[in-house]
Amino acid sequence: MKRRYAQFNPKRKLLSPAEAEVRMAEFQALGCRARYGGNPEHKKNPGDFGLVPPSDPRQGKSLCDVARIFKRDEADELLRAGLRKGLVSDRMVGEWPKNIWAVTDHGFAMEAQLENPCLGIYHGYPMPETDPLALEVIHRWGRLDG
Repeated sequence: MKRRYAQFNPKRKLLSPAEAEVRMAEFQALGCRARYGGNPEHKKNPGDFGLVPPSDPRQGKSLCDVARIFKRDEADELLRAGLRKGLVSDRMVGEWPKNIWAVTDHGFAMEAQLENPCLGIYHGYPMPETDPLALEVIHRWGRLDG
């Protein structure tokens, strides 16, 4: 039997700090409109996300429960914080970054992926510790806080 190893999308890349600084006003404006939609495949306990089905964790999917995110307003705030800090993808879909990254108060690197480019709705999940990009996100987040 062939052994499967975690593969990470090599196209994911953070926007450079210099480019993020230049576009900060744009990201601030998007932060007022971006929303977290959620995905039942990343939830064991649906909290107040209002997902249908209420929760349907799929084997192999990372769960937001591990990162202790159970409320929609927490997910919304992380999404907006990532935008405010410019921790966004170098790839855009219309006016929206393809991905936004953030770090929870408990130190979990989170990745949000655009699911509705018309409305700016994202779903997110904890990044595996083995994902090299997770270390970069944590490093950049810490530098921006300090």
